[in-house]
Amino acid sequence: MLELIKPVTWFPPMWAYACGAVASGVAIGEHLGLLIVGVILAGPVVCGMSQAANDWCDRHVDAINEPNRPIPSGRIPGRWGLWIALAMSVFSLALGAMLGTWGFIATVVGVIAAWAYSVEPIRLKRSGWFGPGLVGLSYESLPWFTGAAVLSQTLPSGPIILIALLYGIGAHGIMTLNDFKALEGDAQMGVNSLPVTLGPEKAAKVACVVMLVPQVFVILALASWEQSTHAAIVLALLLGQLWAMSVMLKDPKAKAPWYNATGVLMYVSGMMVSAFALRAVEVF
Repeated sequence: MLELIKPVTWFPPMWAYACGAVASGVAIGEHLGLLIVGVILAGPVVCGMSQAANDWCDRHVDAINEPNRPIPSGRIPGRWGLWIALAMSVFSLALGAMLGTWGFIATVVGVIAAWAYSVEPIRLKRSGWFGPGLVGLSYESLPWFTGAAVLSQTLPSGPIILIALLYGIGAHGIMTLNDFKALEGDAQMGVNSLPVTLGPEKAAKVACVVMLVPQVFVILALASWEQSTHAAIVLALLLGQLWAMSVMLKDPKAKAPWYNATGVLMYVSGMMVSAFALRAVEVF
């Protein structure tokens, strides 16, 4: 069951929730409980639920791509994968209700997004544009917004929403790179990911552009808000990503996992730098 809900995938939403909490400007130490519950909700619970739902809906694709996964291998037998996903959906909503109105609303949106991504007949995963876009916004923008809203108990400011949205859009590229590992099965099962429809080389280039452009706007926004030091740090991290991209583009299919361990690390580091910058930005 732990393998089914994939702990390795929990980090992005947990990190994004922490970024939102930092960006809110609220004293973290005075709201430590809301931070801890929110991080658990974003990672093990909602993200874990989404992984269980995705594995259940993808069991036929996984039988081709990764037959050793818990469901296609039979280690999660029968319809237990579905029951686990449904039970975790209910638990997500119950835990989200503990975080107040904003936390509950965000949890509802997250649960709906998780099922919309995977389940027929909606199955936005079939689209190489809408699928990664939904996941990027759900993994980065939504938990960032939620962290800020829960700790401040109000609608986050314009700068917070803008930066959260930009990083969520950029995460579309990260999700596209993740699709490389399922290229063969996706092609056979009609999942039109960008690596399938565009080919690995072109899809990798598109992913790089999608990751870079929002960060350029983040840098410009921070500079315009007189956060020049933070803008310079994000720029340095962006230049590091450009180097990693130049390595990855030489062999996208083989190097995509390597990029996830290097370029993506710099991407998420820029998120936290931006979050600290937002603490000093005048609300509008």
